[in-house]
Amino acid sequence: MENEDLDRNFGFLTLDVARLLQYEFDKRVSSLGLTRSQIRVLTRVYQTPGISQSELTDILDVQKAALGRMIDRLTQKGWLERRPDPNDRRVNRIHLTKEVTGLIKKTRIIASEIRGFAMGDISSKNREHFIDTLVKMKSNLTEFQGKNKDNN
Repeated sequence: MENEDLDRNFGFLTLDVARLLQYEFDKRVSSLGLTRSQIRVLTRVYQTPGISQSELTDILDVQKAALGRMIDRLTQKGWLERRPDPNDRRVNRIHLTKEVTGLIKKTRIIASEIRGFAMGDISSKNREHFIDTLVKMKSNLTEFQGKNKDNN
């Protein structure tokens, strides 16, 4: 451990790759007038129209109050709207407005281009294996966190 090569440590590599991806993404979308946090919210609503604010909080792993303020700002911009749940009046469902759909599609294209560049000349077989490995690692860590919550 003392002489560990941090350039080959998957924890450091994962953080470095994520940081580089985020930097490039932020640079390319800055002219669109969106923050990364706003894009995360809008993209999740784009993928899951009618998601509840509580469900969105869980998926994004953010505080309810912080997400509520973000949704308020995005609603004021005319990009999101809250609609009452037809079966539970305590729940609001979050939807994109038509005004933001084109913007979200632009961010998805930018993200796809960056991912493509990052994967470069890696074969599709190795790409799939890499993604499968990341999915398994995420699952392992999620399971580990669940076990640790039960033990505390």
